[in-house]
Amino acid sequence: MKKKIGVYICHCGGNISDYVDVEKVYAEVRNEKGVALAKITMFACADANQKEMEADIPEKDLDGVVVASCSPQLHLTTFRAVVERAGLNKYDYVHANIREQGSWAHSDNKSGATENAIHVVKAAIAKVRNAESLEPIKISSVKAVAVIGAGVSGMRSAIALAKAGCKVYIIERDHFVGGRVAQWENLFSTNETGEEIIKRLYNDTINNDNITLYTGAQVLSQSGNIGSYRLKVQINPGFVRNSVYSYEMDEAISVCPIKIPDLFNFGFTQRKAIYRNHSGQLPIMAVIDDENCTRCGDCEKVCKDIDFSQQKKEINIEVGSVLVASGFDTYTPKNNEFGYCVIDNVITLPQLKRLVAMSDRHLEYKGNRIKNIAYIYCVGSRQLDGENKYCSRYCCTAAIHTATEIRRKYKEINNYHFTRGVRTYGKQEIYYSEALKMGDVFMQSFDNELPEVLQKGNKTFVKIKDILTEQKELKLQADLVVLVTSMVPRDGISVNDLFKLPKGRDGFLKEIHLKLRPVETVIDGITIAGCCQGPMNLTESVNSALSAATKSYSYVSKGELELEPIIAKVDKEACTWCDACFKACPFDAIIKVEEGFKVFARVSDSICKGCGMCLPVCPKDAIELNSYTNREIEEMIDMLASD
Repeated sequence: MKKKIGVYICHCGGNISDYVDVEKVYAEVRNEKGVALAKITMFACADANQKEMEADIPEKDLDGVVVASCSPQLHLTTFRAVVERAGLNKYDYVHANIREQGSWAHSDNKSGATENAIHVVKAAIAKVRNAESLEPIKISSVKAVAVIGAGVSGMRSAIALAKAGCKVYIIERDHFVGGRVAQWENLFSTNETGEEIIKRLYNDTINNDNITLYTGAQVLSQSGNIGSYRLKVQINPGFVRNSVYSYEMDEAISVCPIKIPDLFNFGFTQRKAIYRNHSGQLPIMAVIDDENCTRCGDCEKVCKDIDFSQQKKEINIEVGSVLVASGFDTYTPKNNEFGYCVIDNVITLPQLKRLVAMSDRHLEYKGNRIKNIAYIYCVGSRQLDGENKYCSRYCCTAAIHTATEIRRKYKEINNYHFTRGVRTYGKQEIYYSEALKMGDVFMQSFDNELPEVLQKGNKTFVKIKDILTEQKELKLQADLVVLVTSMVPRDGISVNDLFKLPKGRDGFLKEIHLKLRPVETVIDGITIAGCCQGPMNLTESVNSALSAATKSYSYVSKGELELEPIIAKVDKEACTWCDACFKACPFDAIIKVEEGFKVFARVSDSICKGCGMCLPVCPKDAIELNSYTNREIEEMIDMLASD
């Protein structure tokens, strides 16, 4: 038990002291059992105060420290480092949050905020009195990273890792790289086309000896933990022997009798069972769609590189960290949502972009020359009654950029934008300004009075109550209605379930903290990058990829990792193995152990996250959590419940 505790109470400028009587808190806690030193400070995190704390600890022979200040998410690490520099174990420090849990929560009740702060600080003192000095868990780490997805984020993060000297395995479920970006022409965040960006990244990828790229691959299973994840990967054959594209391959595609809608072009065109997405698709090879191929043998007759003897194969790889960059899907409007699938000339923005890429002198759709285009914004996002309540962020800029590109390519086009407010944030505002100068017309509706798409005879109209003209009802005859669709989480990504990656309310993968830990997940060693964690434009995706690469590299670079020792521990003498803890553990950290006639549970130190789910289900009370033992918690409760 700690006998000499130092307590530091922070003003936090005025964030705490404006609502909490800091002097009263000091007076109430300075005589608590075990408190040898109590001080008030203006900014506890300031360099001057940190140095003062470092001097106080050896001078007063302190064996425990409490700082009452702001959120531990901001400064727990800061003050742990302070006590370590002064010679204490960092787990002899306890953080008391009297800002978020005191002054900010009770800003309308200063006396209540003060009493609450007193109880929080006393509870922290009770905890540190019983705190155990713990040592970090040290494990070895394989200097390799698996990157899931070979889109822009995946390849860019892999290149950064490889340049740092790390072995990288890229696992892409498609037979081609590039993801969604490969479908687009000019991009609003750069003057390059999607094809040019993908080509540059792909060349950097395959020319780096530290990178191994697997296409047509997926993770079947995983085991292990941070530092040593063991992945079983299935590689599906493309039934083509040579990766170099040839004239014979063109012949093979030509003679193939199977035709199916080409999803790369959103069904505007058809492709064969042996195909390439487009002439610049990478790798430069054709593949055979096993699901639709009838094995008629026509392609084999004209091309020696066809090889139907290829089989699925499984490989095992071991990595220290996994970086997930699995991308996104675009929202598919429901049947008759703004006339989609019911009115012939209603399409989505991604479909329009492919239509423009495939058109030359004039923009035509289903044989009709297009002159007036109506863009309906926020389709699949900002839904009042639907699932997608979030703003997808990139859509406004994508729509406006596409509209201006169309204006440059086809002089006769008129663009009409039906918005709910334009959100071209940052430098992207330039595109909005440019569209206005080019003559684009913008209208705006309220969220609860959306535009309507109507069909009368063979004519299509879009009607809106326009806020910008004092809710005057305006009606436009449109040759083409374009639904500006949002980004949505990608379905069918098995790796999300394999690693038990948490999702946010929007369905995207969830980071620990948007600002403080923006690419880390609660699963140690797993980072996320790009649009799998939320809507982003290309620049933001690259920044996310570089951040995730840096964090993943930090896990594997030293060959050894230090893990938090705040984990569950089992008293094997009291445990009778009822398997309740095994069923409750969300991380599969409980192991059944047999020693002679004794059967009991053991916790895997490197897998346990210290969540505590196993504690309350144990009927024998045989499990405790380091740093949150029964004794610590009970004394804290007693302190909080006291008058």
